Amino acid sequence: MNRVLGIVLGGGAGTRLYPLTKTRAKPAVPLGGKHRLIDIPISNCINSDISKIYVLTQFNSASLNAHISRSYSFSGFQQGFVEVLAAQQTPENLDWFQGTADAVRQYLPRFEDMNVDEYLILSGDHLYRMDYRDFVQRHRETNADITLSVLPVDDKRASSFGLMKIDDSGRIIDFSEKPKGDALKKMQVDTTTLGLSAEEAKEKPYIASMGIYLFKREVLIDLLKQHPDQTDFGKEILPNSAKDYRVQAYLFNDYWEDIGTIESFFNANLALVKQPNPLFSFYDESAPIYTRARYLPPTKYLQCTISQSMISEGCVLKECNITNSVIGIRSRIESGCTIEDSLIMGADYYQDNFERRGNCDTTKTPLGIGANSTIHHAIIDKNARIGCNVQILNKDHVEEADREEQGFYIRSGIVTVLRGATIPDDTVI
Repeated sequence: MNRVLGIVLGGGAGTRLYPLTKTRAKPAVPLGGKHRLIDIPISNCINSDISKIYVLTQFNSASLNAHISRSYSFSGFQQGFVEVLAAQQTPENLDWFQGTADAVRQYLPRFEDMNVDEYLILSGDHLYRMDYRDFVQRHRETNADITLSVLPVDDKRASSFGLMKIDDSGRIIDFSEKPKGDALKKMQVDTTTLGLSAEEAKEKPYIASMGIYLFKREVLIDLLKQHPDQTDFGKEILPNSAKDYRVQAYLFNDYWEDIGTIESFFNANLALVKQPNPLFSFYDESAPIYTRARYLPPTKYLQCTISQSMISEGCVLKECNITNSVIGIRSRIESGCTIEDSLIMGADYYQDNFERRGNCDTTKTPLGIGANSTIHHAIIDKNARIGCNVQILNKDHVEEADREEQGFYIRSGIVTVLRGATIPDDTVI
């Protein structure tokens, strides 16, 4: 695996994940209380013995760049690295990244200098655990020019993905982007060819792209140089290469989630606390998910009632009730609070006198959740200040609302309080 270079695409604007992406890149969005989305592909690479990793960044990249530089460092006796390559203007190219393929093309001279046989292209905003060693082995066994990791899907989900057709050898012969009606039916395939049982193949007769691509070195270089007008892998480079190159499908029949919207992000986080078998778990000793080591103190619980929840380190929780929620690092929740079906992201720093007695008479609302507040079905972004007696319930069942001046948005019925926002005492949302 030392002949494989990992390239993680982390430059997207993440507009559908707004307002979580208002001040940060999409892969930098917090996940599971203490991680970030970018930790998933990087950890998968490390666990697969891929130790040469570049991350391409562009929009709101400061926090992403800082997280990577503080989280991933290899000793001087190892050859590995995780390095950020930010979008830049050069004498040859004055444009920012125009798409996934263009991002790789702009740094192609650097990638050409690497002594590797394959380039592994990954997205920075998916939640899954995958051993890329099996993927690479299959690519080499089939002598493929390009191998795509694909997900078997049913009729209900199929029209939301880019779909592919394969022949009896697993070679991809056709692509279709989010087809519907008759065009969708034409994309049905026999997924037993890729290893599914007959029963599973009947339930999931389509294969969807996961945005994970493995290229032979020469093939990627040739495609990017010969087609300078093609800026996207999924929509241009790959569909146009099927007739001239051997493009193979590799089946991944496990949990995979595209964290593309507020709703999918919210559901993926709350799914982490489900028992006994969550769809994705951070508790796999054989394939850990790495992140920044912060050396925080243990969380302090003072007469709390907590059920089916994840509580990160460094918190102080006082006489509160927490149910089916994820609580992030350095969270402070005062007495009398009820948190239910929610994601509290915590804080980036400790306020002075963090362990103080709760006081609702202060002139400035402190970091955290004030006394006697109720939060239900909501996301509270980092460094938010929620006052006392606040009710975040979406009591009017609003589906979509922009209230930036008041410090929150509503997306798919989920109230999302902005990073660093202040919600005054006695507010009802």
